[in-house]
Amino acid sequence: MPRAVYVLAFGVFAMVTSEFVVAGLMPQMAHGLHATIPQIGYLITAFAAAMAFGGPFLTVALLKVPQKRALAILFAVFLAGNVLAATASTYAVMLVARLVTGVASQAFFGVALSLCAQLTRPEVRGRAVSVALNGLMLGTLLGLPLATYIGDRLGWRAAFWVVSALAVLAAAATLAGVPNLPGGTGSGQLRTEFRVFRSARLWLTLSTSTLVIGATFAAFSYLNPILTGISGFGAGTVPLLLVAYGAATVVGNMVVGRLADRHTLTVLLVGLALNSLFLLGFALFAQLSAAAVLCMLGIGLVGVTMNPAMAVRVQRRANAGALVTSVHTSFITLGIIVATSVGGVAIDAYGLRAPLWLGLALAVAGIATLVPDLLERGKNTVTVSEEPEPVAVRV
Repeated sequence: MPRAVYVLAFGVFAMVTSEFVVAGLMPQMAHGLHATIPQIGYLITAFAAAMAFGGPFLTVALLKVPQKRALAILFAVFLAGNVLAATASTYAVMLVARLVTGVASQAFFGVALSLCAQLTRPEVRGRAVSVALNGLMLGTLLGLPLATYIGDRLGWRAAFWVVSALAVLAAAATLAGVPNLPGGTGSGQLRTEFRVFRSARLWLTLSTSTLVIGATFAAFSYLNPILTGISGFGAGTVPLLLVAYGAATVVGNMVVGRLADRHTLTVLLVGLALNSLFLLGFALFAQLSAAAVLCMLGIGLVGVTMNPAMAVRVQRRANAGALVTSVHTSFITLGIIVATSVGGVAIDAYGLRAPLWLGLALAVAGIATLVPDLLERGKNTVTVSEEPEPVAVRV
């Protein structure tokens, strides 16, 4: 595996830590910015919305820029957003800072995952994506607890300064460890990047990713209140359970990364089926502490860890260009927005188990989006490993 892939994983880790930092410091930030807890919660929504809807536009603006230079620009924008957050004196300034960092993060994911595809052979691209996305899993496992710990001890502003320092280190590592690729995207290739979006099957493929992540985050976003309010765990135990969840995502990501290239469709089908069973079990038996923990860990193993298989499937349907990758990441983020917003409304209407039932419905819908590909594979008697190789687009 090229060293550059591991360097990009470090960049992903910095971005994800910034994304999660608000969730761990809500009370402190609410006090410091003279805001309410719901208002601080909206900062998470704003970050996700900026990723989903703003990231692709920034990616388009950088399509003709050589990718190493594009990454440097994105690190600079991301750093500016975090410094603004660390020094924010009002809620409005903090909101702007979160929008800036959200847009930069999304574009970074698009360029970075496209680079992973271009730097590796087609038969190991799923594994390369899984290595890069270990930064995402480690952000869940280590980044959030680290930021929360620093914020508790030194104040919430210190957490943003630490993320800024991580960004500087990641940028330096990227400049030193990522190779220069020739040129930017030419006008012909740029048209090719846009042309693939005419495919209805591509949009269906993208929707699968929305549903996979939506199903997972419907449960993950509300694990704390579910585990304390239904399963009976104390508030002090929940952080340990979340660390165990993060460890499960790391393990699952490594397994899926090994299988994603040769068994893409099968991995997604099995993952969604298992996630459905775990979500169903969680919804039915959340009052049983052992069953709740088992189902929670199962969701960690087969939920967000489907990312490498999702990325390979999208690349095969379209290409490995930065624009397609960025739009795919937007669809993933859309799943988070749907899960958290609808899940919150569902809790108000039906109680704490409601997000789990929502997650189950999204997972079943995700399986339904796989049916056309499953029928096509059965009709042609073609295995997943015999799917055509993705076309790498130089950006």
